[in-house]
Amino acid sequence: MKAMILAGGRGTRIAEESRTRPKPMIEIGGMPILWHIMKLYDAHGIRDFIICLGYRGDLIKHFFTNYRLFSSDISVDIKSGQVIFHRSNAEDWRVTLVETGEKTETGGRVKIASRYLEGDDTFLLTYGDGVGNVDIRKAIDFHRAEGRLATVTAVQPPGRFGALDIKGNKVTQFLEKPKGDGGYINGGFFVLSRKCVDYIGGESIKWENEPLEKIAKEGQLSAYRHDGFWQPMDTLRDREYLESLWLDGSAPWKIWKA
Repeated sequence: MKAMILAGGRGTRIAEESRTRPKPMIEIGGMPILWHIMKLYDAHGIRDFIICLGYRGDLIKHFFTNYRLFSSDISVDIKSGQVIFHRSNAEDWRVTLVETGEKTETGGRVKIASRYLEGDDTFLLTYGDGVGNVDIRKAIDFHRAEGRLATVTAVQPPGRFGALDIKGNKVTQFLEKPKGDGGYINGGFFVLSRKCVDYIGGESIKWENEPLEKIAKEGQLSAYRHDGFWQPMDTLRDREYLESLWLDGSAPWKIWKA
């Protein structure tokens, strides 16, 4: 099964970091957040990826074409230019990098990249800017058990501010950054039938609008509830929060072995 990752966005709300590189290449702990997302899938046995490129896709291509080189011990014959690879820490991944256009919307990117799904009837889809300790295998099993065309991982957004529980003038409970108001939102990490691609009209279509709305109206969209950790990287504050979790060794999304 393949995992498709939308990695073409500019990331205007985190312009401090994305001015010269695509949002998925912004680093957490010295590695792009895109790598963290792929490691999550890898931990659940998903190692075949389709990356939808757009803004500064050349940097993502450069990262993956040189990944083995920078993850290995090598010997270089300076005169001949021969490079011999020795011990390597590179993951056993197959990565297809697809040019989907800088201004293409999310649905259009999926449509263009779907040619590389080949014979797969079911595929995975997520965004290149959010991490979580989502159990991908359980989501796949849930999708198959439900028997619908699409499954979205439903999450509760992390709170931005602390909350006070007040009775009269007395604070009875203080909660530092609780989850949202109880409502669930789209957390990405979709499990999809390939038939979902047929709901995408063209390159200007957002996956989250007409396609998903129509699939839902037809009763073909399931919600896999994830009540664990989930955090998007929309702002510089988000990146700094994720960085702090990684550096102190408490990153909940790091479910893989070192």
